[in-house]
Amino acid sequence: MTASARVLALCILVPVASLSVFRAIPAEWPTPVVQLLSFTPWLVIPAALALALALLGRRHLVTAAAVLLLGAQLFWLWAPDAGRADGGIADAGRAGAGRADSGASGPGSTVPLTVMSINSRFGKADAAEIVRLVRDNGVELLAIQEHTRALEDRLAAEGLEGLLPNRISSPSENGSGSATYSKHPVQAIGRIPDTPFQMPTFRVTLPAAGGAAATLEVTNVHTLPPVDVRVGQWRSDLESLARLVARDGAGGQGNQLLLGDFNATYDHSEFRRLLDGGPGGRKLVDVGTASGARFMPTWPMDGQALPGITIDHLVTSPRIPASGYAVHRVPGTDHAAVLATLDVPVAG
Repeated sequence: MTASARVLALCILVPVASLSVFRAIPAEWPTPVVQLLSFTPWLVIPAALALALALLGRRHLVTAAAVLLLGAQLFWLWAPDAGRADGGIADAGRAGAGRADSGASGPGSTVPLTVMSINSRFGKADAAEIVRLVRDNGVELLAIQEHTRALEDRLAAEGLEGLLPNRISSPSENGSGSATYSKHPVQAIGRIPDTPFQMPTFRVTLPAAGGAAATLEVTNVHTLPPVDVRVGQWRSDLESLARLVARDGAGGQGNQLLLGDFNATYDHSEFRRLLDGGPGGRKLVDVGTASGARFMPTWPMDGQALPGITIDHLVTSPRIPASGYAVHRVPGTDHAAVLATLDVPVAG
């Protein structure tokens, strides 16, 4: 029994160690490795099993290796550099007396904004469920990827425009379409250049007390998936987003939100590099990761025999606290909807 446990532990540790090396070294790995890295959070399970077997096997070297690998998985799951908004990702940021909806305005006050993103899988997502989520959760900003004209018509029939009357839409039948619906006024800024899928940017103006306002620069994200030879374009898409957020507007004090299908997880160095390059050299916040939701997958949601991974994200400037992060299944699409409430600072 002891020898068998030792052999089983080694059989488990070898693949865990191999993928851990790829996770630890931020290189431009080939496509199969990039895809496998998406499943890194789940390595904590075989790593824990290997440690249990190593203890049964009573071989100190194997046990030490298992402890090291399990420690690495736990560190990556709850890494200290996972990103927190200034003041924390918690209700503390929402409970302060400076919130604009409580009557205060000016520097230090904030305006709450509930946002949601959904990849509609070529427009096949259930429009009634999307509108229900918007209504029940008080969503004020909705970003849709793979938007089509048929989905737009179904959303209109379900009454979405009565909830979110402002729209920037560019439907397409080939998966590149996008749409953004907003309760508040929106102003188109442009699109991220040289990307196969549309990634429009726009500005949302949020009214605050006393005639003040908060503005939020938003990008509806949809990068190319890292498959086949297209992994190079995937990296290029993420680099284009990094250049966008690195702009040092307003001395690094601008409010930014990137939401959508990044086709990347926190375990990809390309995604972490994007987070590290915020305006003024400050780290952006991946709301899901900062909320401790590494095991709340957003894909696949259609019954595929794969462990779930988190490739849909809400990414904000470090000065925007968030709360209420949630993931919701939507029939008809293989992606989950992700939503949270942001506290957007009022301009000083």
